Amino acid sequence: MERVLTVGLDGSPESLAAAHWAADEAQRRKLTLRLLHAWPLLAPEPTGVPAEVDQNYWAKRLVHNARTELQAHHPGLTVVGNLVADDAQGALLRAASESEMLVLGSRGLTPVESYFLGDISMIVVGRAERPVVLVRAEERAERPSTPEPGATGDVVVALKLHAPYDELLDFAFTTAAARSLPLRAVHGRGTPLHAYTPWGVDHTVTQEIVQEAQKDLNQALRPWREKFPGVSVADTIRLDSPARAVVAAAEDAELLIVGRRKHHPNLGPYLGPVAQAAVHHAHCPVAVIPHD
Repeated sequence: MERVLTVGLDGSPESLAAAHWAADEAQRRKLTLRLLHAWPLLAPEPTGVPAEVDQNYWAKRLVHNARTELQAHHPGLTVVGNLVADDAQGALLRAASESEMLVLGSRGLTPVESYFLGDISMIVVGRAERPVVLVRAEERAERPSTPEPGATGDVVVALKLHAPYDELLDFAFTTAAARSLPLRAVHGRGTPLHAYTPWGVDHTVTQEIVQEAQKDLNQALRPWREKFPGVSVADTIRLDSPARAVVAAAEDAELLIVGRRKHHPNLGPYLGPVAQAAVHHAHCPVAVIPHD
């Protein structure tokens, strides 16, 4: 089966920025890029109908224009268009299950107007069985697709220790290797109540907490460092809420990677506090990786 990376298109600046990010990533990973546009009112493909009366004209034009622009920037990349007569949520979830990853535009906390963004994208992120990456429109203007030599940007992965993280670290190390960027693992842990004293914080207690977390973090990273010897790895431990720690650590990142528990069929889509904070507040693209 052909390995593809799918991006959702809706004609918004955010989805076009997502398409450019996806094209860069597809080229790095040697994947086919699929441009998906879903619309419930898409008509069966007409034959011998002039463009001016073709009900699907604007949908075709949206995909065609994006494909032309992307192939101009990536002449060696295989780009295919995919028009689907379905609602966006269902089409995106199916596409995610068939793809190495799904890429969508994101507007963070700003008002939502487009078809793919807002509630639909959050439902997809919360239900998809494969990685979903959210990209904002301003990222394309502010960050070059290929970092300049000596750039400080890195790939940041948020780790919750004593929880499954193999899927998360596999994606993080593979991405850092493909981009030739350093990887930074971030772990946030709140200061426990017993560390507080009438005169402040007992630094003996906090030092023990940091040392314990450092030991666990080293153990988690060790096999991946051995598997990816070419990836430079650093780690950060912050005595702060995990959500605040991760967003702060990703301030200058090229990509932030967070995890979420896979969707339980009897429950609605759910993103944990770290993934929620990353999606809404991080300025860089955010990859949400489902895990058991």
